[in-house]
Amino acid sequence: MEITGATHVATHYPPTLSGGEASRVALCRALINKPLLILADEPTGQLDAQNARNIADMLAEINRTLATTIVMVTHSDEISVTAHRIWTLKEGRLQ
Repeated sequence: MEITGATHVATHYPPTLSGGEASRVALCRALINKPLLILADEPTGQLDAQNARNIADMLAEINRTLATTIVMVTHSDEISVTAHRIWTLKEGRLQ
């Protein structure tokens, strides 16, 4: 929870969390077993711009510090710039 900055919500119930807090807790659950790969499907889709950027930066930091591969699907050009490699799906084909 320290990595994601969610320690302050450790004792809170899910309905009381904001969108950003819920996203951080979801990352905590994903990281608990120290995976080599995280599949993130629109991890910032329900967040405001600032929280979305925070989550994207957090995923980039997890990639750097824990050597965890992150495969993220997003429609946001702003969020995709945090990636090392970008593939685009166009007319059913990866480019």
